[in-house]
Amino acid sequence: MAKRIVVANQKGGVGKTTTSINLSASLAVMEKKVLLVDCDPQGNGSSGLGFYPGDSRENVYSVLFQPERAEEAIFQTDIPFLSLMPASQNLVGAEIELIDKMGREYYLRELIDQVEDNYDYIIFDCPPSLGLLTVNALCAARELLVPLQTEYYALEGVAQLLMTYELVKKRLNPDLELLGVVLTMYDRRNRLARQVKNEVRKAFPDSLFETIIPRNVRLSEAPSFGKPAISYDAKSNGALAYLSLAQEVVKRHAAMEDVLTKKKADELSAL
Repeated sequence: MAKRIVVANQKGGVGKTTTSINLSASLAVMEKKVLLVDCDPQGNGSSGLGFYPGDSRENVYSVLFQPERAEEAIFQTDIPFLSLMPASQNLVGAEIELIDKMGREYYLRELIDQVEDNYDYIIFDCPPSLGLLTVNALCAARELLVPLQTEYYALEGVAQLLMTYELVKKRLNPDLELLGVVLTMYDRRNRLARQVKNEVRKAFPDSLFETIIPRNVRLSEAPSFGKPAISYDAKSNGALAYLSLAQEVVKRHAAMEDVLTKKKADELSAL
């Protein structure tokens, strides 16, 4: 099965879309088959890969209620191994259309179920809110990755997100696990940033990624060219940081699989 990772944080401007794009691209460079699903009506995840909302092509919204057409909304990017299911501004209306539907939290899951077997990783980029689109992404995923800006208010926001995560896990998607927290926009010269890093390390001792994403001009410039950082400037600190994060994600999954294999072996030997 594909690793399904939702990148979520209801606070805007924390590097969520930047993380979705660059983690997806870095995994693809490692020759993992990756699908980025842009669930944000703003479509920044799509434009960051050269696909602009408003283009006359199929998208998440146009196939959301027709899961059998999921393949029609998937496009190959300029990066080998990386595909995109682009967003649409019409996703704003999806929040309203889903309200009175049965099983409204699972429409995105049913859509992705149709194409899961074609990929190693499926990454969901969410809007900066905890509305139905984000809940759909949380129900479609199996793991939650939280980008956390190294500022005080970001710490307050992540507490609310984790409460939502626990609620979704308890009532809607028991398979959802916390993959980890990644610090973004880190400036080591900033005393507050260092303090926030230490506080996060105390709060998430087992979940915090070792990789820290720095503030980097190239990361900010790349989206205006419709490229991830690794295509725009592969030697930039930002590109190298996301490549390191991708390697750490792959290692975490390998470690999880080793644990499961050992557990199954122990169960069989006990029979």
